[in-house]
Amino acid sequence: MNHWLIKSEPDVFSIDDLAKVKREPWSGVRNYQARNFMWKDMKPGDLALFYHSNAKPPGIAGIAKVVGLPYPDPTQFDSKSEYFDPKATPEKPRWWLVDFEFVGKFINLLPLEAIKADPVLSEMLICQRGTRLSITPVDPLHHKRACKLAGWKAL
Repeated sequence: MNHWLIKSEPDVFSIDDLAKVKREPWSGVRNYQARNFMWKDMKPGDLALFYHSNAKPPGIAGIAKVVGLPYPDPTQFDSKSEYFDPKATPEKPRWWLVDFEFVGKFINLLPLEAIKADPVLSEMLICQRGTRLSITPVDPLHHKRACKLAGWKAL
């Protein structure tokens, strides 16, 4: 099983939104490296730390799980979508996604400040200068440690 960190702005789509809908396609990713993580590396059952970005404070809010296999992001074909890609066709899609399912919300957000201050978690990609990807791999040790610090029983 792989572990991931997925970012979303809470005013766009939060852990609470995922809890309400239960399952959501992770659409609109338009970075090739993040796309490749979903398309080539994510597998059903993988766990993700759900990170609230561009928030005060930013931090890890809960856990989501990859459900299903990757498939073409339908927003790339919708000319009315902000994620429309005129170079993408159903025969040759450029953007892929996976669905995420709600697993749980942390009682308390694990803020970025605490992540950076922790000697183990400070090695996470989210702490590295210049790393702005919306999806990053997470070492299983970091996943377990983040869950422990947030008071969540690691899965």
